[in-house]
Amino acid sequence: MVWFMEGMCFLPTFLVVWSSSTFIVSYIIAVSRRDVDVIFPYIRMLCIAAFSTMYTEYKFVEGVLQKTGANYSKCNKASFVLGIISCLGMCLVATFQVTTITIVHDVGAFVFFISGVVYAIIQTVIGFRIRPYGSTEYMCLLRVVFTAVAAIAVVPTIVCALLSGNKPSLHWDSSDKGYTLHITSAVCEWVTAFSFVFFFLTYIQEFRHFKLDLSVHLSEYPRLLQPE
Repeated sequence: MVWFMEGMCFLPTFLVVWSSSTFIVSYIIAVSRRDVDVIFPYIRMLCIAAFSTMYTEYKFVEGVLQKTGANYSKCNKASFVLGIISCLGMCLVATFQVTTITIVHDVGAFVFFISGVVYAIIQTVIGFRIRPYGSTEYMCLLRVVFTAVAAIAVVPTIVCALLSGNKPSLHWDSSDKGYTLHITSAVCEWVTAFSFVFFFLTYIQEFRHFKLDLSVHLSEYPRLLQPE
Protein backbone atom coordinates (compact mmCIF):
# COMPACT_ATOMS: atom_id res chain seq x y z
CA MET A 1 0.00 0.00 0.00
CA VAL A 2 1.21 3.51 -0.81
CA TRP A 3 2.49 5.20 2.38
CA PHE A 4 0.07 8.12 2.25
CA MET A 5 -2.89 5.70 2.11
CA GLU A 6 -1.90 3.72 5.21
CA GLY A 7 -4.26 3.99 8.17
CA MET A 8 -5.78 7.48 8.32
CA CYS A 9 -2.93 9.13 6.39
CA PHE A 10 -5.30 10.06 3.60
CA LEU A 11 -6.95 12.74 5.78
CA PRO A 12 -3.97 15.09 6.31
CA THR A 13 -2.73 14.25 2.81
CA PHE A 14 -6.09 15.23 1.33
CA LEU A 15 -6.25 18.37 3.48
CA VAL A 16 -2.79 19.55 2.44
CA VAL A 17 -3.12 18.77 -1.27
CA TRP A 18 -6.70 20.00 -1.63
CA SER A 19 -6.28 23.18 0.42
CA SER A 20 -3.02 24.10 -1.33
CA SER A 21 -4.62 23.44 -4.71
CA THR A 22 -7.64 25.49 -3.69
CA PHE A 23 -5.45 28.42 -2.66
CA ILE A 24 -3.41 28.41 -5.83
CA VAL A 25 -6.12 27.57 -8.39
CA SER A 26 -8.60 30.03 -6.86
CA TYR A 27 -5.92 32.70 -6.82
CA ILE A 28 -5.03 32.11 -10.49
CA ILE A 29 -8.68 32.15 -11.59
CA ALA A 30 -9.48 35.25 -9.52
CA VAL A 31 -6.47 37.12 -10.91
CA SER A 32 -7.23 36.08 -14.50
CA ARG A 33 -10.80 37.34 -14.09
CA ARG A 34 -9.48 40.48 -12.38
CA ASP A 35 -11.68 39.80 -9.37
CA VAL A 36 -8.73 40.42 -7.05
CA ASP A 37 -5.36 42.13 -7.26
CA VAL A 38 -2.27 40.19 -8.29
CA ILE A 39 -0.38 41.07 -5.11
CA PHE A 40 -1.59 38.84 -2.28
CA PRO A 41 -5.36 39.06 -1.90
CA TYR A 42 -6.86 37.64 1.28
CA ILE A 43 -7.56 33.90 1.14
CA ARG A 44 -10.16 31.31 2.31
CA MET A 45 -9.60 27.87 3.78
CA LEU A 46 -11.31 24.48 3.79
CA CYS A 47 -13.44 23.44 6.74
CA ILE A 48 -14.68 19.86 6.48
CA ALA A 49 -11.25 18.35 5.78
CA ALA A 50 -9.72 20.36 8.63
CA PHE A 51 -12.43 19.25 11.07
CA SER A 52 -12.05 15.60 10.03
CA THR A 53 -8.29 15.77 10.52
CA MET A 54 -8.64 17.44 13.92
CA TYR A 55 -11.20 14.86 15.04
CA THR A 56 -8.98 11.98 13.95
CA GLU A 57 -6.00 13.46 15.80
CA TYR A 58 -8.20 13.91 18.88
CA LYS A 59 -9.23 10.23 18.80
CA PHE A 60 -5.64 9.15 18.16
CA VAL A 61 -4.35 11.06 21.19
CA GLU A 62 -7.22 9.73 23.32
CA GLY A 63 -6.26 6.19 22.34
CA VAL A 64 -2.61 6.80 23.24
CA LEU A 65 -3.57 8.37 26.58
CA GLN A 66 -5.75 5.39 27.49
CA LYS A 67 -2.88 2.99 26.83
CA THR A 68 -0.18 5.03 28.56
CA GLY A 69 -2.25 6.43 31.42
CA ALA A 70 -0.93 9.95 30.74
CA ASN A 71 -3.11 12.69 32.19
CA TYR A 72 -3.57 15.03 29.23
CA SER A 73 -7.14 14.16 28.31
CA LYS A 74 -8.50 17.59 29.32
CA CYS A 75 -5.87 19.35 27.23
CA ASN A 76 -6.70 17.14 24.27
CA LYS A 77 -10.43 17.86 24.63
CA ALA A 78 -9.75 21.59 25.01
CA SER A 79 -7.69 21.61 21.82
CA PHE A 80 -10.43 19.75 19.95
CA VAL A 81 -13.02 22.30 21.12
CA LEU A 82 -10.72 25.08 19.91
CA GLY A 83 -10.40 23.22 16.62
CA ILE A 84 -14.19 23.18 16.25
CA ILE A 85 -14.36 26.90 17.07
CA SER A 86 -11.65 27.55 14.49
CA CYS A 87 -13.65 25.64 11.86
CA LEU A 88 -16.76 27.67 12.72
CA GLY A 89 -14.73 30.83 12.22
CA MET A 90 -13.61 29.42 8.89
CA CYS A 91 -17.27 28.90 7.92
CA LEU A 92 -18.08 32.53 8.77
CA VAL A 93 -15.18 33.74 6.63
CA ALA A 94 -16.33 31.65 3.67
CA THR A 95 -20.05 32.44 4.07
CA PHE A 96 -19.91 36.18 4.68
CA GLN A 97 -17.71 37.92 2.13
CA VAL A 98 -15.59 40.89 3.07
CA THR A 99 -17.45 43.09 0.57
CA THR A 100 -20.92 42.28 1.95
CA ILE A 101 -21.01 41.83 5.74
CA THR A 102 -17.52 42.94 6.70
CA ILE A 103 -17.87 42.76 10.49
CA VAL A 104 -19.02 39.11 10.48
CA HIS A 105 -16.27 38.20 8.02
CA ASP A 106 -13.62 39.87 10.18
CA VAL A 107 -14.90 38.28 13.40
CA GLY A 108 -14.82 34.88 11.71
CA ALA A 109 -11.25 35.45 10.53
CA PHE A 110 -10.17 36.54 14.03
CA VAL A 111 -11.78 33.49 15.65
CA PHE A 112 -10.29 31.17 13.03
CA PHE A 113 -6.72 32.40 13.32
CA ILE A 114 -6.56 32.79 17.12
CA SER A 115 -8.27 29.47 17.85
CA GLY A 116 -6.13 27.76 15.22
CA VAL A 117 -2.88 29.02 16.73
CA VAL A 118 -3.86 27.99 20.27
CA TYR A 119 -4.97 24.59 18.95
CA ALA A 120 -1.58 24.10 17.30
CA ILE A 121 0.26 25.12 20.49
CA ILE A 122 -1.66 22.63 22.65
CA GLN A 123 -1.27 19.77 20.17
CA THR A 124 2.45 20.51 19.87
CA VAL A 125 2.88 20.27 23.64
CA ILE A 126 0.84 17.04 23.77
CA GLY A 127 2.94 15.61 20.94
CA PHE A 128 6.09 15.99 23.05
CA ARG A 129 4.39 14.63 26.18
CA ILE A 130 3.16 11.38 24.62
CA ARG A 131 6.49 10.48 23.00
CA PRO A 132 7.75 7.87 22.10
CA TYR A 133 4.20 7.14 21.01
CA GLY A 134 2.90 9.12 18.07
CA SER A 135 5.40 11.22 16.15
CA THR A 136 9.18 11.25 16.30
CA GLU A 137 11.14 14.05 17.95
CA TYR A 138 11.99 15.44 14.52
CA MET A 139 8.31 15.67 13.57
CA CYS A 140 7.49 17.29 16.92
CA LEU A 141 10.20 19.88 16.29
CA LEU A 142 8.67 20.59 12.88
CA ARG A 143 5.37 21.28 14.65
CA VAL A 144 7.17 23.75 16.89
CA VAL A 145 8.51 25.55 13.82
CA PHE A 146 5.14 25.70 12.02
CA THR A 147 3.33 26.72 15.21
CA ALA A 148 5.88 29.45 15.93
CA VAL A 149 5.62 30.80 12.39
CA ALA A 150 1.81 30.85 12.60
CA ALA A 151 1.85 32.49 16.04
CA ILE A 152 4.26 35.19 14.88
CA ALA A 153 2.55 35.82 11.53
CA VAL A 154 -0.97 36.03 12.97
CA VAL A 155 -0.08 39.15 14.98
CA PRO A 156 0.71 41.43 11.98
CA THR A 157 -2.17 39.77 10.10
CA ILE A 158 -4.65 41.16 12.62
CA VAL A 159 -2.86 44.35 13.69
CA CYS A 160 -2.03 45.55 10.18
CA ALA A 161 -5.56 44.77 8.98
CA LEU A 162 -6.98 46.96 11.76
CA LEU A 163 -4.50 49.80 11.18
CA SER A 164 -5.02 49.75 7.41
CA GLY A 165 -8.67 50.63 7.86
CA ASN A 166 -9.58 47.23 6.34
CA LYS A 167 -11.83 48.77 3.70
CA PRO A 168 -14.35 46.29 2.19
CA SER A 169 -12.75 46.11 -1.25
CA LEU A 170 -11.04 43.40 -3.29
CA HIS A 171 -8.96 45.95 -5.18
CA TRP A 172 -6.37 48.16 -3.53
CA ASP A 173 -4.21 50.76 -5.24
CA SER A 174 -0.73 51.70 -4.10
CA SER A 175 -2.00 55.25 -3.58
CA ASP A 176 -4.70 54.11 -1.14
CA LYS A 177 -4.27 54.99 2.50
CA GLY A 178 -3.06 51.95 4.43
CA TYR A 179 -2.00 50.08 1.29
CA THR A 180 1.34 48.92 2.75
CA LEU A 181 -0.34 47.73 5.92
CA HIS A 182 -2.95 45.90 3.86
CA ILE A 183 -0.27 44.07 1.84
CA THR A 184 1.62 43.20 5.03
CA SER A 185 -1.55 41.78 6.56
CA ALA A 186 -2.36 39.77 3.44
CA VAL A 187 1.16 38.33 3.17
CA CYS A 188 1.13 37.32 6.83
CA GLU A 189 -2.30 35.75 6.35
CA TRP A 190 -0.92 33.54 3.58
CA VAL A 191 2.05 32.62 5.80
CA THR A 192 -0.26 31.73 8.69
CA ALA A 193 -2.56 29.69 6.48
CA PHE A 194 0.24 27.63 4.95
CA SER A 195 1.79 27.17 8.40
CA PHE A 196 -1.49 25.51 9.42
CA VAL A 197 -1.44 23.39 6.26
CA PHE A 198 2.09 22.10 6.90
CA PHE A 199 1.29 21.62 10.59
CA PHE A 200 -1.47 19.19 9.61
CA LEU A 201 0.98 17.43 7.31
CA THR A 202 2.98 16.36 10.40
CA TYR A 203 0.01 14.19 11.45
CA ILE A 204 0.77 11.74 8.65
CA GLN A 205 3.35 9.85 10.70
CA GLU A 206 0.81 9.22 13.48
CA PHE A 207 -2.10 8.42 11.20
CA ARG A 208 -0.16 5.65 9.42
CA HIS A 209 -0.69 3.44 12.47
CA PHE A 210 -4.25 4.44 13.27
CA LYS A 211 -7.63 3.36 11.93
CA LEU A 212 -10.97 4.97 12.71
CA ASP A 213 -14.04 2.72 12.44
CA LEU A 214 -17.62 3.96 12.22
CA SER A 215 -20.11 1.78 14.08
CA VAL A 216 -23.87 2.17 13.55
CA HIS A 217 -26.43 0.54 15.86
CA LEU A 218 -30.19 0.41 15.46
CA SER A 219 -31.99 0.99 18.77
CA GLU A 220 -35.11 -1.01 19.57
CA TYR A 221 -38.35 0.94 19.41
CA PRO A 222 -42.02 0.00 19.91
CA ARG A 223 -44.10 -0.81 16.87
CA LEU A 224 -46.52 1.95 15.97
CA LEU A 225 -48.66 -0.29 13.82
CA GLN A 226 -49.53 -3.78 14.90
CA PRO A 227 -49.78 -6.34 12.11
CA GLU A 228 -53.31 -7.51 11.40
